[in-house]
This record gives sequence, structure tokens and C-alpha cells, in this order.
Amino acid sequence: MQAARSRSRSVARSLPAVAGVDVGGDKKRCDLVILRGATIVCRAERIAPEALPSLCIEHDVVAVGVDAPSLWWTGSGRRAAEQALARERISCFPTPSREQAVASTSGFFDWMFMGERVYRALADAYPLLTDARYAGGRVSFETYPYAITCALLGKAIASAKQKRNQRRQLLTQLGIDVSTLRSVDARDATLCALTAQYVIDGNAHAYGDAEGGYIRVPIVGETIVLDTL
Repeated sequence: MQAARSRSRSVARSLPAVAGVDVGGDKKRCDLVILRGATIVCRAERIAPEALPSLCIEHDVVAVGVDAPSLWWTGSGRRAAEQALARERISCFPTPSREQAVASTSGFFDWMFMGERVYRALADAYPLLTDARYAGGRVSFETYPYAITCALLGKAIASAKQKRNQRRQLLTQLGIDVSTLRSVDARDATLCALTAQYVIDGNAHAYGDAEGGYIRVPIVGETIVLDTL
């Protein structure tokens, strides 16, 4: 029994570490979850973007999935990634130009400015993955929890309205202990980390193009059927 536990710990240590970041506004800041396999090895909430790189490096993270636009959009219409998601009936917020966001008085875009800080903070240690496919090394990339859920559960099942319970059940079914993931933000960060594993395994779809940036989501052979909804 002791030998089996030792082998299990050894296998866990041999798995790559991946991270996910859920991005909020000035008050919520960032939620970080680092996974090694299905094990949560680091969990931090309300942390500044500038604190992310050192935590990721400390845990030997290979890839970081971020729930925020990776760039501002200066073209016409919407980013190619957002258009591609819309064609699949996956709704998402359109990304404005930085000037439009600055001019807004609603405060809605505060989380996008926080996302800008996240990518800037990660740039040296985890540069943005700008190619459609991962080719090795440390990277960061843009992802989107609702699109992740659609990929894993199927669009007919995935529900933004039921995300509090549905995403908890999904993570539980994937073998992740959700007892420390008490908020939707923490669970979304975990979904981003899971997607990072798909990215480095070569099993992620990149919506979009280099000009507007890519949104990456898992590719699965079969969708996951939840035990209960």
C-alpha cells in the first residue's frame, strides 16, 4: 500500500503543472489555480497580476490560460475568434479598442484592463502564444470558461445560467476536489488550467487568427455526461 501511494505521488510529480487565471475588476483582481493532473497544487484569490509569474515559476508551470482578451481590437466588426464562436452559437462579450474602453464611464471594461495587466506581467516568463498550435516552452494564452464548458459538455447542455452548480459538478466528475473552489471565479480559473493541459497536449482548438488573437478551447472525443444536473 505504501509503495502504491509512493508511485501515485511520483506520477503526480511527473505531470506538467498548468495554471488558470480568472480575471476580475479592481476589487476582485485575479483568481489563480495551478493543477498537476487533477490535483490543485496552488490556489490564490484576489491577487494582483504582478504576483502571478513568481507563483507560476515556483510551481514549474508550463502554460497559463487566461480568461480575458489577449489584445484590444482595432479592426472593424468583431475579432475573428468572437465571430467564430458566434457562428457556433457561443455568446461572448465583444472586445473594444483600448480607446473605446478608456472612454467608457460604465466601469464594465475594468476587467479587460486587469487582463491587460495579466498578459503584461506574464510576458517575460510566459509569452503569449501567437501561433495556432503550441510548439513547446512556457506560454500564456486566452481562453473562455463558457466555451470550455460547451466543448466538454456539449452546447445543448452547457448553461451560463447554471454555471455555479454545473461547473462544480463538471470539475468533480473530472476528479478535481472542489472543496477549496468556493467561488465561480475559482472554478473558472480551474477550467482555464484544465484547458492549458489540453493546449500542451495538442488537443485544443484555436478560434480566430493572429491579427485578432486566438481563443483556445479543449477538443474532446466524447462530451462528458454529468451524473446530475
